[in-house]
Amino acid sequence: MALWIVAFVAGWLLIGLPTDPLYAFFWLWAATVAWRSHLPWRQHLTFARDWLPVVILLAIYNVSRGFADDYFQPHVTELIHADEWMFGWATGGQVPTVWLQQHLYHPDVRWYDVIASFVYFSHFVAALTAAVVLWLVSRPRWAAFMRRWFTLSLAGLITYFAYPAAPPWWASVHGFLPVDVARISNRGWQEFGLHGAGNTLNVLQLASNPVAAMPSLHTAYALFVVVFFLPTVKRRWWPLLLAYPLAMTFTLVYTGEHYVIDVLVGWAYVGGVFLLVGAGERWWAARRALGTAGPGSDPGGTNTGPGGPEHNPPPSGPTNGPTGGPGGASTDRGGPEQTRTGRLDPPTTGSGATGVDGTTNPTRPSTPGDSRPSSGVGAVPAQPTVNAEAGQRRR
Repeated sequence: MALWIVAFVAGWLLIGLPTDPLYAFFWLWAATVAWRSHLPWRQHLTFARDWLPVVILLAIYNVSRGFADDYFQPHVTELIHADEWMFGWATGGQVPTVWLQQHLYHPDVRWYDVIASFVYFSHFVAALTAAVVLWLVSRPRWAAFMRRWFTLSLAGLITYFAYPAAPPWWASVHGFLPVDVARISNRGWQEFGLHGAGNTLNVLQLASNPVAAMPSLHTAYALFVVVFFLPTVKRRWWPLLLAYPLAMTFTLVYTGEHYVIDVLVGWAYVGGVFLLVGAGERWWAARRALGTAGPGSDPGGTNTGPGGPEHNPPPSGPTNGPTGGPGGASTDRGGPEQTRTGRLDPPTTGSGATGVDGTTNPTRPSTPGDSRPSSGVGAVPAQPTVNAEAGQRRR
C-alpha cells in the first residue's frame, strides 16, 4: 500500500489529478490490488468485472455531455434573475457570485482559495472513493450506492440536454453580467506549485460542456455521499458530514462555477433519487418475496397450499404433545389446549418444564382440578383435561 501511495503522489505531481474516468479507474483498481495484495489475481479481476460497466458509462457521460448545447440555446437570464430574487436583498441586488468575488477575490492566492481548490477537486474522487470502500467491505451496499449514483448521473445528463444552462463565468464572458466574474476554482494549486494538477483541471474544464450548470452535480454528488452514510453515523457527527456539501456550495458559487439556484436544484435531485430508487427497491423486494413464497402461499405467511393447515385438518380425537393444538398448532409455543368437549383452554404459564435446549414447554397443572376461578367474569366450569396418564388408563 505504501508503494501505491508513493506512485499516486508522483503521478499527481507529474501528470495531474485523476479526473479522467479511465485514469481514475486505473488508480482505484491499483489501490484495491495494493490493499489486498495477499489475494490471487483472479480475485483482483472481479474489480474489473464489476467496475468496467461503470467506467464505460462515465466515459459516455463525459463525451455526450459536451453535445448537450448543440440542440437548444443555453439559458442565462433566468438563473441570474433567480439568484437576484433570492439574495438581492442581502447583496445589493447582485448575484451571490459577483458579491463574493468583490469581497473575497484578490490577485494573490489566499488561504481560502487553497481550500476551495481542494474542495472542488474532491468532486472527482469523493463518490468513487466511497464506492470503492463499499465494494471492498459490502457488495450489497455498493450495489445500492451505485444504483443511486447512476440514477442521479442519468437525471443530470438528461437535464443538460433538455435545459442547457450557463454558469456565472460564462454569463460574464458573454456580457450578461455587468461585472467580470473570474473562473478561479483551480487557482489554489499554485500555492503548492501543483501546476500539473491545475493544468489537468484546465484541460478538463475546456473539454467539458460549458453550459451544463443545471443542476449542479458537484453539490449533488457531495450531498448524495453524505446522505447515503448518514443512517450509519452517530448523530453527533452529522454536522461535520453536512459541512462538506455546504463547503462545496460555497466553493462553486464563489469560484464562478454555479449559481445558488443550480445548487438547490441539485439537492432536490438527490432527494428525488433517494425516494425513487428506495421505492423501486422496496417494490422489487416485495415482488421477489411473492415469487419465493410460491403459488400455494399468501403474503401473510399462512400456507394454504398442499401440506398447509387448510388441507391437513387436525385429528378429530384429543391429542397431546407438541401437535396437540387444533390444526396442528403446537402447545410448545404457548398455544391453547383442546379438552374432551372441544373447548379451547388458554395456556398456563410458569408451570411448564424446561427442555434441554433452554425452551419452556407450558402444560396444564398436574394436580387434579382446575386452577382457574369458578365464578365471576370469564369463569369457566372446570373440565377434566387430557394428559398422558388418562390416555394410558384408557388403553
